[in-house]
Amino acid sequence: MAYFLQFLSLFLIALALLISPACSLTCTSQTFTMKNTRFTNCTDLPVLKAYLHWTYDPTAKPDPTLSIAYIAPPPKPDGWVAWALNPTGAGMVGSQSLVAFRETNGSMVVKTYYISSYGSIEESKILYNVLNKRAEYSDGVMRIFATLAMPGNAADVNQVWQVGGTVKDGVPENHDFSPENLSSKGTLELASKADNQNGNSTVSGRERANDSGESELELYGFFILLVISVLGF
Repeated sequence: MAYFLQFLSLFLIALALLISPACSLTCTSQTFTMKNTRFTNCTDLPVLKAYLHWTYDPTAKPDPTLSIAYIAPPPKPDGWVAWALNPTGAGMVGSQSLVAFRETNGSMVVKTYYISSYGSIEESKILYNVLNKRAEYSDGVMRIFATLAMPGNAADVNQVWQVGGTVKDGVPENHDFSPENLSSKGTLELASKADNQNGNSTVSGRERANDSGESELELYGFFILLVISVLGF
């Protein structure tokens, strides 16, 4: 019996150690390979297992800038992920898109597309000046990094995000039409830190990290107390 209790205690301790902030599937637990890559805000997008990190700088000249990191798993390794702003509507048509996928040589690329219809797409310039863009792929996840010039002083913008499973001859093919794919849109509040994870607003990384850390520490403490009670200390 004593050996069983020792085994049980070790199991519970190991389980408690696994449940840590580093294992949390939230935007605040994510890190980036390039040093000094930080964003003011992040949000766990409500569908497609996607996340958005961003920093809005209204003081940048000649135009305000929006720097983003969009993170999502494509349905297949040779698929694609996309994030877009739509200045004219809430859906896909009219969206100014950044699309990332792997080229035939295996390198990642980010291309821009103006989505004018639900038909096939062609690479094109978009309404926003793209100051820089790049993409990464690892562990089944693609990441788009970009900075856009944002003319005007809008408080919020319509955003659309998407994933697809096929790229043919360097062109992303249609995504699925599942409920998740059709509902991947919302309003991005550029400078908001309101705690709302529905894709419409966000909380800063530091604030949500504190909340997440407190709740997970409480859970960790619960397991430790359970071990102590089982062993009869």
